[in-house]
Amino acid sequence: MKNLATMGSGASVDEKDDEEISRKAFASFQAREDEIEKRKMMVKERVEMKLGRAEEETRRLAQVWEELEVLTDPMRKEIGTVRKKIDVANREVRSLGQNCQKKEKEYKEALEAFHQKNNEKNQLTATLMELVKESENTRLKKLEELSKTIDPSC
Repeated sequence: MKNLATMGSGASVDEKDDEEISRKAFASFQAREDEIEKRKMMVKERVEMKLGRAEEETRRLAQVWEELEVLTDPMRKEIGTVRKKIDVANREVRSLGQNCQKKEKEYKEALEAFHQKNNEKNQLTATLMELVKESENTRLKKLEELSKTIDPSC
């Protein structure tokens, strides 16, 4: 019976040892879990801090970007407006140049026609003057002849 008692009390010692080991293992496990949770919280805090900085940096960069857009935008618009005006003026100059060349050609043709007609008129005027002169001479001769026939003494 003694053996049974020792066995009974031995089992209880083993149980206590097992319980102690389990408690220690659980405490150790709990300590590791707490350490892991603590490290997890530290990493989470650092990530949140870095995310906060990243968000702040993103806002700052967005603000800088907006300022850049404001700086370059009026110049782009102004340059674009001036370029459009230059293109319009260039088209107008080209059109007016073509019109000028056409009118210049027409002017030269008209001037040449004018000179030709003026020369023709001058030739006709010269011919007319000769004809008038011949006619006058012929009439004067006729008048002289008639005069001689009327008055033979003259």
